Amino acid sequence: MEDSTYTSGSINFTGLGNGTDFNTLIEGFVKVEQARVTRLEKWKASWEDKNTQFKALNTQLLSLKTTLEGMDTLDEFMTKSVESSNTNLLTASAKAGALESTHSVIVNQLATNDILTTGTGTESLKTVIAPSATSFQFSYAGNSITLDDIPAGTTLQGFVDMINNHPDTRGIIQATTLYDGTSYHLQLSGKGLGANNQLVISNAGSLMFGASNFNETQNAQNSQIRVDGFPGGSTWIERDSNSISDIIDGVTLNLKSVNPFTAVTLTVNTETDGIVENIASFVDAVNAIRSQILTLTQVDEEGKGAILTGNYGIDIVSQNLKNITASMGQGFKLRNLKTGEGDIYSALSQLGILTDAEQGSPTYGLLTIDYDKLKEALLADPKAVSEIFALEPTGVSRTTDFTFNSFIEGTTKPGEYDVKVVSDGTQIISATINGEEATVSGWEITGQSGSAKGMALRLNNTAAGTYSGKVAIKEGKASEMIDALTALTKPYNKFTYEGGPLAVLQNNYKDIMDSIDEKIDWEKNRIDKLERNMRLKYARLDALLGQYQLRQGQLEAALSQLSQ
Repeated sequence: MEDSTYTSGSINFTGLGNGTDFNTLIEGFVKVEQARVTRLEKWKASWEDKNTQFKALNTQLLSLKTTLEGMDTLDEFMTKSVESSNTNLLTASAKAGALESTHSVIVNQLATNDILTTGTGTESLKTVIAPSATSFQFSYAGNSITLDDIPAGTTLQGFVDMINNHPDTRGIIQATTLYDGTSYHLQLSGKGLGANNQLVISNAGSLMFGASNFNETQNAQNSQIRVDGFPGGSTWIERDSNSISDIIDGVTLNLKSVNPFTAVTLTVNTETDGIVENIASFVDAVNAIRSQILTLTQVDEEGKGAILTGNYGIDIVSQNLKNITASMGQGFKLRNLKTGEGDIYSALSQLGILTDAEQGSPTYGLLTIDYDKLKEALLADPKAVSEIFALEPTGVSRTTDFTFNSFIEGTTKPGEYDVKVVSDGTQIISATINGEEATVSGWEITGQSGSAKGMALRLNNTAAGTYSGKVAIKEGKASEMIDALTALTKPYNKFTYEGGPLAVLQNNYKDIMDSIDEKIDWEKNRIDKLERNMRLKYARLDALLGQYQLRQGQLEAALSQLSQ
């Protein structure tokens, strides 16, 4: 019974004291006190709900980043097709930079590899071709190679496996067997195409196939083609491949077969429908984020906000993405219609992509596309349209005084820069980029700090004087948004306290929830203690009332006897 005084649940009231139901009384008190715990639990749940929404939005942002990474280069965004008049002879593909054009190609010869096959064969793959330990020497592409560890008893299949797995041979030649219906012949093939990749057996050791037994059944040769009538006469352009990408700029030729008397016509076209699809995908992906943010922050007609209305982390994400879609492309310059300087298109709005600002509209707050305006822009200059979205970071100079040499991707920031260089006619005296001093080396300068760090320029005009002008690093919206999303979704670092706004808020909210958990635990302990004390207190009262009840009974009995 002594121990039970410390366990509230083990103290029970029998009602023998004065008939009062102390259990119900105490449970009522406890229930009232539990309301504070319930309020804390609801408070914690509200933070958990916010964190859940942060996680969902962060996942959505990462999904947008993944989508954009699939369209952040011109080759990915600006699709071009190549139509071939004879796909049996020749097919081709084109990168974004290929000109819309027509080309004539004649295929006179395909590139091949060298193949040697033994004149004699064996009855079985298990036939021993090395009766004693020996070596095998050959040259490939002019390089001599010797296998000097061929053990006695090596079979034909064993020799094939050795060639294909030996570190000195497996990367350059391939061994196999050719069965003619009676015998198995050893066949060695060079892995490279082209006339320079000749395979020559110089010494076959004691193998049953002597060096002279290897016959060249296919000679390694270059492909030969003629493009747009060049070269003339009986000469040809030669390559050591049947996939040729260094003749027509941006176009890869895939040679299929030979016909020196047929010219294949290739027509390079821009697939504007593909560009429209990419733009629609871009807009849809951005709108998915905007819709989610609108849902999380909307205010109803009665003025009641949603779960994250007014949340500064959501505001940061929303405003960042809005700024990118609404502003000019980084490093782009609005075209001067009088001088023709600047970019044809420098903002999404010029392509008919705008935010719907009409209250009550089903697309309110979302990006919309005016397809008529977009197609008009594509018809005028599809490359300029594509560059707004998908131009990789590209350095340009807006003055003939400077040549843009290079920059460090990821270090040098996109944007426009003011450059000033002073020359005495023999060397550069001083140079600044955006007002910050640049290092000088010969006639070149390099940015050393700030956003221009790593940018290298060359002064073209070496006469004495002061030269000022602008240079820029242009970057499409996809890359700009990817950079922003990378920062916005950066995980929280508990050591540096850095991270994206959502990650920082999640961490802060976790601290708040941990604090609420501590309050809940404290309240529960307090209520448990209160209940224990109440049960002890009322147990003593119940016992006292029982004693009085007993004495009352005794007195009433005594008085009853006196009156008799």
